[in-house]
Amino acid sequence: MPSITLRAALPADREAVIELIHQLNVFEADLVGDRRRDYEAASAYYDELMQRLSRRNGRIVLAEAGGVIVGAMGFSLDQDAAYVTDEVRNHGTVTDLIVHGEWRGQGIGRTLLNEAERLTKEAGHKRLVIGALVANERAERTYRAFGFEPYVSILAKEV
Repeated sequence: MPSITLRAALPADREAVIELIHQLNVFEADLVGDRRRDYEAASAYYDELMQRLSRRNGRIVLAEAGGVIVGAMGFSLDQDAAYVTDEVRNHGTVTDLIVHGEWRGQGIGRTLLNEAERLTKEAGHKRLVIGALVANERAERTYRAFGFEPYVSILAKEV
């Protein structure tokens, strides 16, 4: 496996990141059924993500292997509600973590998570949070193996 390098996404990387988002949408659609499978949805989400990250001191970090983008991670610095103790109220958030389907299982997700942890510590924060679909057992296993533990459970009901 070629070595993995990390870098901040540039505007020129837009299409590569959208392709990764599209792959994830299709993968998750098979798990939960409520994800759009069209490329336009991935493009619209990319635009939403960039707006959200820009408001939250965030960025997209890319993983490259041999000059090819093989993964992407949205990362931001956030603040919980006032009832959370000051020690952990400010935290890092992994908003999105996507590894190209052909590159899964090769440590790219872990490399991106290590970077999120580094960025969180660099900001002086002690907590890093991430979410995963309950149906995405592989992602949950990866996150638990990295040291994440359940903290909040969000339940959904179709009405």
